[in-house]
Amino acid sequence: MKGVIATTSGVDLWRLYPPVFGEHAPELTVLRPEDVADKSEVTFAFTFRPPDDLFEGMSNLKAIFSAGAGTDAIMACPSRPAHVPVFRVEDADQALQMAAFATFHVVWHHRDIGRYVAQQAHAEWSRAASGFSAEHRRVGVLGFGHMGRAIAKALVGLGYPVAGYARRAPEPAEPGVEHFHGDGLEAFLARTDILVNVLPLTGATQGMIDAALLSKLPQGAALVQIGRGGQVVEEDLLALLDAGHLSGASMDVFETEPLPREHPLWTHPRVLITPHVASIPEPRFVVQSIRERLSSL
Repeated sequence: MKGVIATTSGVDLWRLYPPVFGEHAPELTVLRPEDVADKSEVTFAFTFRPPDDLFEGMSNLKAIFSAGAGTDAIMACPSRPAHVPVFRVEDADQALQMAAFATFHVVWHHRDIGRYVAQQAHAEWSRAASGFSAEHRRVGVLGFGHMGRAIAKALVGLGYPVAGYARRAPEPAEPGVEHFHGDGLEAFLARTDILVNVLPLTGATQGMIDAALLSKLPQGAALVQIGRGGQVVEEDLLALLDAGHLSGASMDVFETEPLPREHPLWTHPRVLITPHVASIPEPRFVVQSIRERLSSL
């Protein structure tokens, strides 16, 4: 099968991936868009932020693969054929990366590690007397797909009371997880002390995590935002942090990336910022997943 790799800003996919395709999927031919003599021969595309005209002339396209967990830029591409399936990266390694990252931030907020980091600057020795058991912090995973399930499983293993929310009831249910779906969002939020968001970006989730939603969390709750930029209304988040309704937030994705230097999130004492690094796909696993998916089409 013949495919095209569209290089995007940020990560040079063309520099990184051809040797990996050569090693792990040698039966697949991959080309740059500008090196394709006849676009009708292209059967799959691998990209992340495709140029507007990338898919023009690809009349035999069978699949489009995202180089990351998100597909929003691909879905918004005006030349994308509506009938061609779009697949995001879903490999076990990336799910484990995401689970480890989320677990770190849950523990950060549960154990108030930010407080100790601040104390270190003043050589201050002061510690909480109780509340160390995982049973004291109820975690809610917003979005229960491939990533959400891995996160929930890891946190259950550490003894946290975990709930998951999805549009539909997951099949199968995850052992040890309390499941909410459909109109159960408010009940899910009401029992959540640390909210971990891993929703995809869609029209329904754009701006979804706003003052109205965050206010439904219990007093003193925390947010771990590792979904997609544009889902959190950042001004609302800052207002609820300043009002004391939220005790803290971990932010890995943002409306604008890189986050502008003057943005108030950078300097807020209750916010921990990371530069969109919750999970970074390993190229060999990405190529292996593409190979497996193509073999089933």
